[in-house]
Amino acid sequence: MENERIIRSRRGLIPVDFAELWRYRELFGFMAWRRIIVRYRQAVIGIGWAAIRPIFSMVVFTFVFSNLAGMSSGGVPYPLLTFAAILPWHFFAGSLLNSGGSVVENSGMISKVYFPRLILPFSTVLAGAADFLVSLVIYVLLLGWYRRLPPVQVLALPGFFLLAAFAALGIGLWLAALNVKYRDVRHIVPFLVQTGFFVSPVGYRTQEIHSRFPEWFCSVYSLNPMVGVIDGFRWCLLGQAPPDWWGIVASAAIIAAVFISGLYYFRATERRFADII
Repeated sequence: MENERIIRSRRGLIPVDFAELWRYRELFGFMAWRRIIVRYRQAVIGIGWAAIRPIFSMVVFTFVFSNLAGMSSGGVPYPLLTFAAILPWHFFAGSLLNSGGSVVENSGMISKVYFPRLILPFSTVLAGAADFLVSLVIYVLLLGWYRRLPPVQVLALPGFFLLAAFAALGIGLWLAALNVKYRDVRHIVPFLVQTGFFVSPVGYRTQEIHSRFPEWFCSVYSLNPMVGVIDGFRWCLLGQAPPDWWGIVASAAIIAAVFISGLYYFRATERRFADII
């Protein structure tokens, strides 16, 4: 009897039990590792796909935005410009897609075994970080190819990486909880990611937006938190003009609001996951 756990339904906002999450840290690591293994299982190239995807994107973006559209690179090789943006974008988009479906994908575990449900979306972001590290190594090799060294502000890169991680987690928590009740969400998420790509400066610089559109549009455009994250990555890796720090503060505030609200909404609805699934 002493090993039994009694789960009681609670109403209202339920605080996050960080001590419980720590006790289940081994499961957290296992879930992340399992996701990596499943993703590349029976793939001939294996984890090499984590390098091929950003390289292919870099080639396409360089051809389209530089050669066809004639976008300016701000004095740096265009492949480096695009790859510096692909790093956070691929991490954000992949983590968002995987975290949004993480609860439904593990419905069998949820209906049979107790564990903190937050582990599911959190572990997808940890798995995405592994792909990010592989892409980062490729970027370092690309810097060597162009005989460039990252500037001293590269030390700020982990901060912008955390912003991308919390942005993906915040939206992913909302989507994961909503996806349990409304299965239409799984069809909406790819559309949201695709739309987010076009309104984020992945293949072009933010300065191109400011030079081509009115000020009111630029103000609305800057509300996209990934704009500040991508500009921050380029500043850290290429030494380009510093990002709009007020925009970074606004991005951080939006990300914090989405993450905290998503965290509590997920906690408030997770008690019904097993019944709905």
